Amino acid sequence: MPVITHNPAGLFPQYRCYSHATEIRGDSRLLIISGLNGYLADGTTMPDSFEEQAEIIWGHIRTLLQSADMDLGNLVSLRTYLADPMYDEANVQMRIKHLGAHEPSLTVICCRLLDPKWKLEIEAMAAA
Repeated sequence: MPVITHNPAGLFPQYRCYSHATEIRGDSRLLIISGLNGYLADGTTMPDSFEEQAEIIWGHIRTLLQSADMDLGNLVSLRTYLADPMYDEANVQMRIKHLGAHEPSLTVICCRLLDPKWKLEIEAMAAA
């Protein structure tokens, strides 16, 4: 069973021992997307607002899905980490905006994130 990493140009540089996404091929394909944050492609620039960070992350998700010949309709699971519960409604609105009627399984966790400037981080799984 081939395992393919996806680290397309346009996303921020990889961390150590990390891939932005891992695809497992067999009779079906499973793409596992690492937790993404709101860094721009330079790996250092990140806007301050929740909404701007979320838009960047959803763009990263689309880029990774596209690199595996998938789209948002292939998402089967999302895990969102919020730095503060006050972002819950904005997070719901972002999901509605980007997913429309598509309803993958999801979990939302409120916790302290690795960097204090991060407002959220999103992991995803997609299948085809």
